Amino acid sequence: MYLYNLTLQRPTGIVAAIYGNFSGGKVQEIVVARGKVLDLVRPDENGKLQTILSVEIFGAVRSLAQFRLTGAQKDYIVVGSDSGRIVILDYNKEKNVFDKIHQETFGKSGCRRIVPGQYLAIDPKGRAVMIGACEKQKLVYVLNRDTAARLTISSPLEAHKSHTVTYSICGVDCGFDNPIFASIELDYSEADQDSTGQAASEAQKNLTYYELDLGLNHVSRKWSEQVDNGANMLVTVPGGGDGPSGVLVCAENFVIYKNQGHPDVRAVIPRRADLPAERGVLIVSAATHKQKSRFFFLLQTEYGDIFKVTLEHDNDRVTELKIKYFDTIPVAAAMCVLKSGFLFAASEFGNHALYQFQAIGEEEAVEASSGTLMETEEGFQPVFFQPRGLKNLVRIDQLESLMPIMDMKITNLFEEETPQIFTLCGRGPRSSLRILRTGLAISEMAVSQLPGVPSAVWTVKKNVTDEFDAYIVVSFANATLVLSIGETVEEVSESGFLDTTPSLAVSLIGDDSLMQVHPNGIRHIREDGRINEWRTPGKRTIVKVGTNRLQVVIALSGGELVYFVVDVTGNLMEVEKHEMSGDVACLDIAPVPEGRQRSRFLAVGSYDNTIRILSLDIDDCMQILSVQSVSSAPESLLFLEVQASVGGEDGADHPASLFLNAGLQNRVLFRTMVDMVTGQLSDSRSGFLGLRAPKLFSIAVRGQRAMLCLSSRPWLGYIHQGHFLLTPLSYESLEFAASFSSDQCAEGVVAVAGDALRVFTIERLGETFNETVVSLRYTPRKFVLQPKRKLLVMIESDQGVFTAEEREAAKKGVF
Repeated sequence: MYLYNLTLQRPTGIVAAIYGNFSGGKVQEIVVARGKVLDLVRPDENGKLQTILSVEIFGAVRSLAQFRLTGAQKDYIVVGSDSGRIVILDYNKEKNVFDKIHQETFGKSGCRRIVPGQYLAIDPKGRAVMIGACEKQKLVYVLNRDTAARLTISSPLEAHKSHTVTYSICGVDCGFDNPIFASIELDYSEADQDSTGQAASEAQKNLTYYELDLGLNHVSRKWSEQVDNGANMLVTVPGGGDGPSGVLVCAENFVIYKNQGHPDVRAVIPRRADLPAERGVLIVSAATHKQKSRFFFLLQTEYGDIFKVTLEHDNDRVTELKIKYFDTIPVAAAMCVLKSGFLFAASEFGNHALYQFQAIGEEEAVEASSGTLMETEEGFQPVFFQPRGLKNLVRIDQLESLMPIMDMKITNLFEEETPQIFTLCGRGPRSSLRILRTGLAISEMAVSQLPGVPSAVWTVKKNVTDEFDAYIVVSFANATLVLSIGETVEEVSESGFLDTTPSLAVSLIGDDSLMQVHPNGIRHIREDGRINEWRTPGKRTIVKVGTNRLQVVIALSGGELVYFVVDVTGNLMEVEKHEMSGDVACLDIAPVPEGRQRSRFLAVGSYDNTIRILSLDIDDCMQILSVQSVSSAPESLLFLEVQASVGGEDGADHPASLFLNAGLQNRVLFRTMVDMVTGQLSDSRSGFLGLRAPKLFSIAVRGQRAMLCLSSRPWLGYIHQGHFLLTPLSYESLEFAASFSSDQCAEGVVAVAGDALRVFTIERLGETFNETVVSLRYTPRKFVLQPKRKLLVMIESDQGVFTAEEREAAKKGVF
């Protein structure tokens, strides 16, 4: 038996996240690991998270770290995985790929307890990396650069210790002294030999320092001291002139500052007022923010509460450790504080979020604990606080996450074109029922009713240098409506367009002139208001139009083609005529290649089930270059230039390729490659799109040309991370569309359907599904569907929670 695996959607849960300047410069990016996928994510100027690169790897990522060589301008990525290898990646900005700089094998593959990969620690000055296993093995690699400034890596140096379980490791900031790594360890050798369990109950965790002697190229255990048995995490404290050095040990109910030769400084973690006394508080994620003059830590507990931790210090002596309640967000697997004022939280359950700092918790009236103030003869007094809504943070964007999926079913409950996927996701009050539909999400900006049923719509600029469109032109069966685009969209009557006839095409022609093609001629509207008219000969009418900024081809009834170009004075000049063997079904002119003034290729679709490529060069104007037979008469044609995927095996940048797309009347999209020199057609492919013959339109997506296909549902063909994708849109059926750009909507689409004019934007490019989310109160367990009655029945349960009635009664003080 052979099984074929096709991934519909990549993993959405994040297991590790780091941040740094991976592309160089001052822009900070985030690298997240989603199981077997590495993503490079960057917040844009509006605070929206954009996925720059997504790469599938052959393995499971367990840990991530970043480092920068002294004096370098960008960060490298170290990956710990189940491969038994340490891998160092460099982000190549030009090719948009992760280049593998080093890949060193040290053990067997698989998540084994004694093979390193679970833990990663970096020397803060970027001179060494420690990779550790859950048990016994730790390896240290020295990082340096050669004479050509390329990163080099040493042979592994062992720091193994048998019968030792590791809980956390980190690099200690000791300036440019020998690198030191700290580790929380537990020696179980005695407990292994004692069958009574006495030794196991007395086993003690230790904080151990490992020193890398760069001169001797050797790792040794420098210092070890007992630490609280509830210790579970280490956080590096800045040193080397920026701080006192050492580490924060996060333990159950306490945060402890420790360093060699320094007395412990301990502070209790504030507790929720309603938390049972027997329940401890553990720190599960941490982030450090360092400025030139100060630094602080954000520590998050298993309940989602974030605390700001600051150290009062005099050079290398720490005098006080303060913990202050900051905010409460969903529990995160990793937190990243960016220098641009953002906090990225990769949630353990549910959607990941990007927050912006509104304040940094400086106010005094917040519950806080201090190592010097809270200690009494009876021990440390607990500090209580009450969680509240966000005060220091504000959420500005989120990444959808289905993790964890508790139950899932696929059915066409809503009787749509494709079935829906129903999933139960999340945990507790953040859980949800999500209905997934294939297609990109749409954000509708405006819907306006029109005085009739339109047949077409266009947008046009007044000048080639304009940033935004000036007019929306709507064509009806016997009229043309012109709308000006500003703060509001209003009808105008003095635009120069002929409004008593339907329009076949409207576009910017030359640098600053407008063109309207209607059945009886071409109207050329100059910038100064002069209007030139070209009339059709005899009783013939224009049936089809193909145009770019400097070239126009019209097809007259009977099959005659007339070719116009814009000359140096801006006038529209007739160049050539050509008789086809029959009526023209559709036509399109290829985009102008870089470095040329005009396009060479014209595609003409005929009702005899053929597509012809004609030349528009002066030397062989209107000569047929190639002919392609198709399975049905073409309804619509569109040339699209696609940049080939960069960073292939040969590592070279590939030039753009020209593709001809054809929507056929048998409801198939036909796509073939056009040779940029000869015009020959090759590598033809086709696919069924819907229940209507596809109409093809050119729109802008992320500053590049893309293809909108309108069949019984809309489809978008666009370039994403170097690959061409054809994805449906989750929107109703449309008749005609055009690209739209205004001050309020920089990159959108205007379309007509029925008697309505619709303006919308396309969101979350690259995703397979869009979601409809229904919030739930408790963790969902299972659900069943009743398709006939269109009911969904689910069971939800959580331990130790009030029912909805009990919660309302508690608010009213009944209990």
